[in-house]
Amino acid sequence: MWYVINGTDAEDSLERRLTVHAAHVARLQQLQNEGRLLLAGPYPAVDSYDPGPAGYTGSLIIAEFESMEEAQAWANADPYVEAGVYAHISVKPFCKVLP
Repeated sequence: MWYVINGTDAEDSLERRLTVHAAHVARLQQLQNEGRLLLAGPYPAVDSYDPGPAGYTGSLIIAEFESMEEAQAWANADPYVEAGVYAHISVKPFCKVLP
């Protein structure tokens, strides 16, 4: 099943985000290589693809996992969690309808 992983950034976490960004993206790339990633991306803090020093407010990932527990465990092991970038993560089942 698909699961939505919604991470909310901690205050002043841009520097930490940049430090572990490559490791975070590598995990997403692995899901993509396995055909299990529907989409992923950050929420810019301002209306721009490159928010500069304004940074980000969080991230959205929609990926396929065997169970809610597996999705939660994957989310909890994210480098952004370990580095304190995310203040909060939610994981919810998702039913893709369109496109």
